[in-house]
Amino acid sequence: MDLLCPLSTKCRKTTSPAPWLSDVLHNNRRELRSAERKWKKSQLDTDLISYRALLSKFSLDMTSAKTSIYKEKLETSAQDPRKLHNIFSSLLNTPAPPAPSSLTAEDFTTFYTEAIEKICQTFTSAPTSSTSHSHHSATPSLKHLSTVAAEEVLQIIRSCSPTTCPLDPIPVMLQTISPDLLPFITTVINGSLTSGHVPTAFKKARVIPILKKPALDPSDISNYRPVSLLSFLSKILERVVCNQLSDCLMQNNLHDPNQSGFKAAHSIETALLAVTEKLHAARSAKLSSVLILLDLSAAFYTVKHKTLLSTLRSLGICGTAWEWFASYLDGRSYQENMEGIDICSMQTLYWCPTRLSTWSSPFLPLYSLSWQSYILAWIFIPLLSLMTPNLSSPSLPKDTTASARISACLADISSWMTAHQLKLNPSKTELLVIPGDPSPAQDLVLSLNNSMISPSATAHNLVVTMDN
Repeated sequence: MDLLCPLSTKCRKTTSPAPWLSDVLHNNRRELRSAERKWKKSQLDTDLISYRALLSKFSLDMTSAKTSIYKEKLETSAQDPRKLHNIFSSLLNTPAPPAPSSLTAEDFTTFYTEAIEKICQTFTSAPTSSTSHSHHSATPSLKHLSTVAAEEVLQIIRSCSPTTCPLDPIPVMLQTISPDLLPFITTVINGSLTSGHVPTAFKKARVIPILKKPALDPSDISNYRPVSLLSFLSKILERVVCNQLSDCLMQNNLHDPNQSGFKAAHSIETALLAVTEKLHAARSAKLSSVLILLDLSAAFYTVKHKTLLSTLRSLGICGTAWEWFASYLDGRSYQENMEGIDICSMQTLYWCPTRLSTWSSPFLPLYSLSWQSYILAWIFIPLLSLMTPNLSSPSLPKDTTASARISACLADISSWMTAHQLKLNPSKTELLVIPGDPSPAQDLVLSLNNSMISPSATAHNLVVTMDN
């Protein structure tokens, strides 16, 4: 027996009790189960009535306890959108896991690489090496990155989500033991800031493809979105520099005044409020409006590092601060992961570092700062938010030149995008006409890159579906 079936030790899995299950509810559930067993054994109507009464009371008490718990959670998390999102996600039904796929890591690596190369081959000229920012100060705005105190590093560590990456030498427990390692972490971060150099280990990412929507076909490789996982320490370093860059942009008024995404005190809500308010104001003045929602193909991935660095220099970022960004972008590597199999690859000329990196947020708006001049030249109102620039233009209801003028504006924007190696996607561009009177002419048809765009009944603006 010892040879064939030796004794082994197995840890018992324990699950923490639900927070709303108090001692009173435990006793009530015990009485309920006792009443249920008694009724099943006796099959008497009196026992059934007693069981149903206890079941009704227990359900009401359970609902009341759950309501109290979640009400307290919502009140304490009212100022933290991330916690609110997690609470609502836990209350909603999670989608079923996708069906297994035969796709491999090599398939995804090849698909993403070829997709980027295909887009870049459509550009006939080299990207613009510098960007004009005439409204910005010519004096350098950021020469050196400031060192940080240990308390600031600890605050950033505690504010980060307790996620982990397979590239981490220490898993999520780093947050737990961070006070003991804080002097060493601070030394590493300050060493990077003062030298303008990013360690090679911090420039590696693990890329995991996930389905864009649960209902999509898992065998179609185009239905996946690459999500990059970074080591915990690299995210801390990114956050430190991102805070200093954001402060610099704010103090020197380098933000686009109409930008809503990736900007302090701004969000999707402010962008949507700005759009709808202008549309309502135009309708109150009996003016028709045109809402155009542009889409960029793989915008984060076609940003060329050399052009991005030139843009940063034009904003006044120089010295060791500029050298830090150059080091951060140079020699980045990633591992494509599918079902535990990694395929290493390198990409040094294109791509913002990672899809979900801290830098994915400020880089694209900085890269496209000067495109607003093309819209302002046509007396349009630019609203750059996340990945969906919105163009809203009030015009007279029966203006016969509206189509030609808007198409000319879109042609200029397309030319700017092409010069900076950003590709507009006409197939996903949406056009919505909002009439100013009950019976305006709505035969507006626009031209974009040899494609005709006709008005639709609805348009998807960020997370909201709008109609006229």
